[in-house]
Amino acid sequence: MNVKKIYMDADALLEGHFKLSSGNHSQFYLQSAKVLEDPKTAKLLADALAKQIKASGLEIDTVCAPALGGLIAGFALAQALDVRSIFAERVGGEMSIRRGFEIKKGERVLMCEDIITTGGSAMEAAAVVKSLGGEIVGVAALANRGFCKREGSDVQTQPNCKLPQDIPFFALEDFTFEIYEPDKCPLCKDGSEAIKPGSRGN
Repeated sequence: MNVKKIYMDADALLEGHFKLSSGNHSQFYLQSAKVLEDPKTAKLLADALAKQIKASGLEIDTVCAPALGGLIAGFALAQALDVRSIFAERVGGEMSIRRGFEIKKGERVLMCEDIITTGGSAMEAAAVVKSLGGEIVGVAALANRGFCKREGSDVQTQPNCKLPQDIPFFALEDFTFEIYEPDKCPLCKDGSEAIKPGSRGN
């Protein structure tokens, strides 16, 4: 499966000057919502990701996704794995699990994002799951930005990766783009202004 081509065909691999959620800048941005707006494509990607996870033998009771970005990917993956789907959401800037969702003690939960950059949002949501008695057994994403090592990839874990090293991380593809601190961004030095796309921007 050529995941990069799927993103490009959906006009979801953007090129320009972007301000990321971390505050850093990049010339490229993955807009997964453009890919996932097509249910057939969402199913295709989720089925491929589920195949990886099933082959690993990992036992899962529930998929939990941080809203908003991971919500569709999480639901599609849960459907492909035939398990329950729940989500966490920000309330007053902090992750929370609401809407009547309950987690049983020892429930095996797979965290799911559309894209894992450092894994910060996934781990914020995972902390809430653990506080309710759940066990985090793995992390999954459609795409990996290359800071964390996924199963089956030669990309090595970088210091800013926030995913735990003792659980598996599954993703379909690595997208390794240069990321710059704002005061060292060559795009800024060329006079370009960064825009902030995504669920916390536009």
